[in-house]
Amino acid sequence: MRYWLFKSEPFKWSWEMQKAKGAAGQEWDGVRNYQARNNMRTMQIGDRGFFYHSNEGKEIVGIVEVCELAHPDSTTDDPRWECVDIRALRDLPRPVTLAEVKAEPRLADMSLVTSMRLSVQPVTEEEWRIVCAMGGLPEGA
Repeated sequence: MRYWLFKSEPFKWSWEMQKAKGAAGQEWDGVRNYQARNNMRTMQIGDRGFFYHSNEGKEIVGIVEVCELAHPDSTTDDPRWECVDIRALRDLPRPVTLAEVKAEPRLADMSLVTSMRLSVQPVTEEEWRIVCAMGGLPEGA
């Protein structure tokens, strides 16, 4: 299993909206960055991800799971753009803010810190465990 971080502006697509999609999940559409698209192309069913509210809140609020492999993005006719589907698994008991991530020395190399604008980012297993513990999930979700 690999780990990821999915960024969304809550006024466009919030954690509550993601949860409302239930087990069917939602297409992670609209991504127009090659690196983010390539990250999604490598994802496997069952990979886990953090759901991050960008701009408003700037915090990791939940955990998602990839439930559909990369496929054409339904929001464009351009064949270059693909996306995965994700479904909500659980809330983080305590959201983890960007400021907290930046203050944790063990997360200094995390993409959330070093590649702020990338909307779909890889997360290492160690980063996953640290953030889960910070959010009240010491078992690593």
